[in-house]
Formats: sequence, C-alpha cells, structure tokens
Amino acid sequence: MIYRTIKGSLLTVFALAIIIPCSIVIMGAFKTDLKIISEPLALPESWNVDNFKRLIDSGSVYTPAKNSLIVAFFSVFITLSLASLAAFAISRLITVTGKVLFVLFSVGLAIPGQVNIIPIYLLFVDLGLTNSLTGLVLVNIALTLPISIFIITAFFRDLPKEMFEVAGIDGAGPWRIYRSIALPLSRPAIGATGIFLFVICWNDLLYPLMLITREDKKTLPLTLIDFRGEYLTEYSMIYTAILVASLPMVIMYIAFQRSFIAGLTQGAVKG
Repeated sequence: MIYRTIKGSLLTVFALAIIIPCSIVIMGAFKTDLKIISEPLALPESWNVDNFKRLIDSGSVYTPAKNSLIVAFFSVFITLSLASLAAFAISRLITVTGKVLFVLFSVGLAIPGQVNIIPIYLLFVDLGLTNSLTGLVLVNIALTLPISIFIITAFFRDLPKEMFEVAGIDGAGPWRIYRSIALPLSRPAIGATGIFLFVICWNDLLYPLMLITREDKKTLPLTLIDFRGEYLTEYSMIYTAILVASLPMVIMYIAFQRSFIAGLTQGAVKG
C-alpha cells in the first residue's frame, strides 16, 4: 500500500512537471506578451491565431525549418544505416572481438558532448565545415552513433540465432542475412531508435550555435533565440515558434507510435 502511494505520488509529480510547462507554452501562443507576464497560468481571453499569422507572414521559420528537417533526416538515416550494420556485426561476433568492439563504442556514451566543443570547432574550421549543414550532419552522426549501436545491438542479440544458422546452411551470406532477416525482424527497434535520434537532432542547439553564423544556414532551435532581444523579449512569439517547432516531432510519434511502443517493449517478455 505504501509502495503504491509513493509510486502514484511520484508519477503525479512527474506528470505535472510535463503538463504544466506544456500548457503554459500552448496557452502562451494565443496570448499577448502582457497577458503572459501578468497571467501566465490563466486561459487566453480569446483563442486567436494572430501570433501564428505574424510568424507565417514574417517568413522567419521557413528556411530554418527546412534546414532542421534536412539535418535531422540525413543524420538519422546515415546513423541508423551505420549503426545497424555495426550492431549486426557485433552481435554475430560471439568472440572477444565482438565484445571489444561493443565496449569501444559504449565508451562513447561516457564522454559528454560538451567536452569535445573546442576540438570539434577547431577541426571544422580547418576543414571548412562551419556554416554548413553537412558539418551539422557529421556532428550528429558522431555524437549519436554510440547510443544507436548500443541500443540496436541489444535487440539483434535477442534474435533467435537458429534463423541465422539455417539461412547460412541454405547458402545465404552475411549481407543477405542482414538485409532479409535481421532488418525486418528488428524494424520496431530501429523505428524506436530513429524517433529517439530525430528528437535529439531536431532539438539540437549547442552545435548550430557554435558552428552556424549565416542566416540561411540557421536551424529552427537557433532561430528561436532571435526572438529574445537585449531589451525586449517577445514571449508570445517564442511560445508560438516552440509550438510550431514541436509539431513535426508530435506528428512523427503519432505516425510511428506502434513501432515506438513495440521497440520499447520488445524483449521484455520471453517465451
């Protein structure tokens, strides 16, 4: 009884910590700056879309949204391609080599991204990759590859090895086994990992802030800073832009909800 009470209380606090900020942002998108400051928790007097019209008319989100979509798409696609190949190889190498490779990739999880800021910046300046979407894609791949390999390897290891052995007896090579057996069976895991990576790449602010200065190369999170001035901050426009920037992630989650839930629960029940 005490355990259930504590568990329910913690879940309630966790839910409120998510619902309250989200509610403030949603309601703030339909308010004026004065109402946001004076009555942050109150409902809007009228649910008008003036802030959305201002945001669309200004055209300030079109190019950044396109840049964010390009960076997120290619980062996720390339990372999943490399991670699935590496994870398949590691899961099939039931030897010291496979374990060593897995440990080496796992070490990347222990290194905070902020530690690499200065080396990455100097390297990208030397390579001429600043103010480049390609540079952002490469950074995202390097940072998210370890966690992707870590997650997908765990799912590949749970697949029945008998299927691979039978396919090998029938003459299928490693590439055929990977393409025709491993990938289809691990689609939920790869889908869940892809959603996870998309959220990371879409919301990334640190590296665009460090590597991008040109207006036509800015991503959406970086553009949100422009609404905060030295003497004036347009909270209503910030909330509106945040709401618009969140829509692709919500749509992606709804579209791939089954794959995401299946990926999280896969392997939880044996037999």
